[in-house]
Amino acid sequence: MTPQRKNDLLIPLIAFVSDVLAFEAAFLLSYWLRFFSPLTEHFEVTQGIPPVESYVAASLVFIPVFLLVFRSRSLYGTRRNIHLSDEFFVLVRLITIGMMIMMSATFFYREFSFSRGVFILLWVTSITTVTAGRYLVLKLEQALYRRRKELKSVVIVGKNAVAGQIHQLFTHRPTLGYEVLGYYADSAAEPSSPLSAARYLGKVADLPDDIMPLRVQSVLVALSHHEQEQMIDLLRMTEGKNIEFMMVPDMLELMTSRIRIKEIEGIPFISLKDIPMSTWNKVLKRGFDILFSAAAIIAAFPVMLLIALIIKATSRGPVFYIQERVGLDGVSFPLIKFRSMRIDAEKHTGPVRNTKDDNRATGIGKVLRRTSLDELPQLFNVFIGQMSIVGPRPERPFFVEQFKSRVPKYLERHRVKTGMTGWAQVNGLRGNVPIEDRTKYDIYYVENWSLVFDLKIILKTIRAVIFADDAY
Repeated sequence: MTPQRKNDLLIPLIAFVSDVLAFEAAFLLSYWLRFFSPLTEHFEVTQGIPPVESYVAASLVFIPVFLLVFRSRSLYGTRRNIHLSDEFFVLVRLITIGMMIMMSATFFYREFSFSRGVFILLWVTSITTVTAGRYLVLKLEQALYRRRKELKSVVIVGKNAVAGQIHQLFTHRPTLGYEVLGYYADSAAEPSSPLSAARYLGKVADLPDDIMPLRVQSVLVALSHHEQEQMIDLLRMTEGKNIEFMMVPDMLELMTSRIRIKEIEGIPFISLKDIPMSTWNKVLKRGFDILFSAAAIIAAFPVMLLIALIIKATSRGPVFYIQERVGLDGVSFPLIKFRSMRIDAEKHTGPVRNTKDDNRATGIGKVLRRTSLDELPQLFNVFIGQMSIVGPRPERPFFVEQFKSRVPKYLERHRVKTGMTGWAQVNGLRGNVPIEDRTKYDIYYVENWSLVFDLKIILKTIRAVIFADDAY
């Protein structure tokens, strides 16, 4: 058996303690807000102020309920290190479920009942305090990883491009919490390979004997499809050993396939492709786009006016740049942007993709592209229905014609409206990255759409615009 390290205990324990304290703080804060804060001037207390002890006693009963709900969704599992935007919507949903259980319990137990105002306040304060606590836990977790504490020991099986990406990811981002000990393959990688900097630990067959000496906790399998028999052999050789296996399959097939089985009158059908959005979901998404774009246009109007004046004052040509792009169902539409390049940028080259440090960009244009402010006018495209806030980024017809013949399933991204931001962009696939990589994420979005998914992408976009350096 592989000895367990304390990194599977400390961080979940800290998260558990944080949630307990956060919920207790929410109970006390809700009590104060309802009965002693300035809110009482607007919501008068008419039936007396209950003793705070009763609310503390109620918290001791209901906090375990919230914790059990959290536990049911594995919020106290190991390697909980994710972006807060990923966890926020899960927290809101689970706290809402906990509140419903709490309301039901107080309905049947008549001897004690919360004020209706307290229920609302407790829901809001719980989301606030628990999210704040989780944020602090996340920062503590990342600080431990940066100091190379509590890291999880992993090895890679394989030496292909995916194996190299895994090694580079975990090596360059220690805050993910993994320590790559090395890799196993039938032979060492070439000096030019991304794995050349990694330690070659031997052949795949050597791995089972190294688990105990190296204290390997997890195996990341990145074998090509013609090497899958090795994985089966490896699983057989590691039977009885307490170790985690995670496989990285062919990304395009995994991320763009949602095979389901439907039964109609006893006959099973394999659904290979489905409609990405029902009519009601289209209505919901369109309603969200209208409200969000209208609010954003109003809020950003002073900024857009200032940008327009600067463009007009610093370079010759129009303020806006209108370009034909391909959207839903392959139909073209005029996309609006702030002009960031010279008016003759493609006079001698024809259509070309943007590159970093593009000398065609104007002075203000470089700033606009770096901050993505050149995209703001697309809010009008969204408002009139030509685009969505979230969706695959639209391409020019010239490039669509090129990509559709050489990129598998490329045209699948046109099954939904194109967007100002997308799942690919918030995962770092901005700028002049391989279109094949971007397409994988776009199709995943098409096949997994939800309004919560859109909200998560919007939050991640804000973070990416502020901190990323790959926009140009």
